[in-house]
Amino acid sequence: MLVGVACLAAFGAAGGAARAVPDMERKIKAAFLYKFLDYTEFPAAAFADAAAPLVIGVLAADDVAEELGRIVTRRNVQSRTVAVRTLRDNEMASGVHLLFVGGNDAARVRGVLGALPPAPLLLVTEAENGLQQGSVINFKVVDERVRFDVSLEAADRNGIKLSSRLLTVASQVHKGAP
Repeated sequence: MLVGVACLAAFGAAGGAARAVPDMERKIKAAFLYKFLDYTEFPAAAFADAAAPLVIGVLAADDVAEELGRIVTRRNVQSRTVAVRTLRDNEMASGVHLLFVGGNDAARVRGVLGALPPAPLLLVTEAENGLQQGSVINFKVVDERVRFDVSLEAADRNGIKLSSRLLTVASQVHKGAP
């Protein structure tokens, strides 16, 4: 687990070493999304059975989905395979454990959140006010580095638990409403 934290921190450092040009930024975000799964506890009821995969859904970020597809090939997280689904607008995100909503469209984020059925879900955005919209984790670029903020209230509301190790590498952790 400690190696995973070091890896997560290294991704943050890599985000700083490389200019946050769009291609590199997207690759770094994809790597973060994959690593977030290591630090998220989903209830057993989130899975159909013990062999069910962890599913990452990606909306409005095909480049991130493509990179994630490369990252998860032949890898497991928490003894589960990982699958990546590219979602389209108006497509239900059922069966997804981590949902990434790309772009800075606040209306899209609100619409997605309003359409989600109650389920254990790690919702990650990159919108300017993502946490205020209800996201659990929101990416931001600060000084050409990819960073992220976390909302513990949203995690609790979504029925998931985040490791304290993840919280230590977050830029900001909001315990109540952001």
